[in-house]
Parts: sequence; structure tokens; C-alpha cells
Amino acid sequence: MSALERRETRGIFPELFDWIESPFTVFRSGTGHTMRVENYVDEGDHVIRAELPGIDPDKDVEITVTGDVLRIHAERHEEKKEAHRTEFHYGSFTRSFTLPAATEIDDIKASYDKGILTVRVPMPKAAKAEAKRITVEN
Repeated sequence: MSALERRETRGIFPELFDWIESPFTVFRSGTGHTMRVENYVDEGDHVIRAELPGIDPDKDVEITVTGDVLRIHAERHEEKKEAHRTEFHYGSFTRSFTLPAATEIDDIKASYDKGILTVRVPMPKAAKAEAKRITVEN
């Protein structure tokens, strides 16, 4: 072995050491993956932004509405090959959001840019009503 080569020995539980060294890494086995999201109201729309880097939105993302629940489901199949090493990440991600009653599902729009999926749900007319301050009587 030359002076420039480095051989790593991590013992019998290398995955445990990877997890300890990087505690903010999401577990990659099973279906326990998480999807980071922002959820807010902007200009009369309920906006959901999901962080999904490395996903092909045409093949790997499914957005459905059933009743008053919007569901975002994504599958990741990513493989990185280097000279003497191969690494892959895979798994499914699902998040569900309750929509206000009377939401027009035909008006929901979704876009994907630079790893961020944005779903805009127009708020129903009743939900856009102005707030009125109610005074409390003594």
C-alpha cells in the first residue's frame, strides 16, 4: 500500500459509525424516510414546498387528492459510482395535508425547480374572507 492510499477499517458495525458521525442523516432503510416541507399561505394560496433533490418529478412524484387530503409521494433511486466505490440511496417519501372544505382541486398547481417541489392550492372563497376583530364585553 502506498503512502497516499488509505484503507478504512470500521469494525463490525460500519452503518452504526456512519450514523454516529452524521446524526442528522435520515435513515435509508425501510419506509421511515422523511420529506422536509414548508407549509404557509401566500396571496390567497395554501403553499406547500417539499425538499426533494435528485428526484425526477415526471417519473418519481405522485400528487393525489382524496376527499380533503392532498398526498405527496416520491420515490428516490439514486446511484453514485466512483473508481473503487459505489453508493446508492433509495426509498419512498410520503406526506399528507388536510385541505380546507370546498377546495377546487382542478385549480391546484405543482412545479419543480432546483430540487424543490411547490404545490399551490387556491384557498376557497370562504377562507379568504377578511378577519374581523371581535371586542370582548365586560
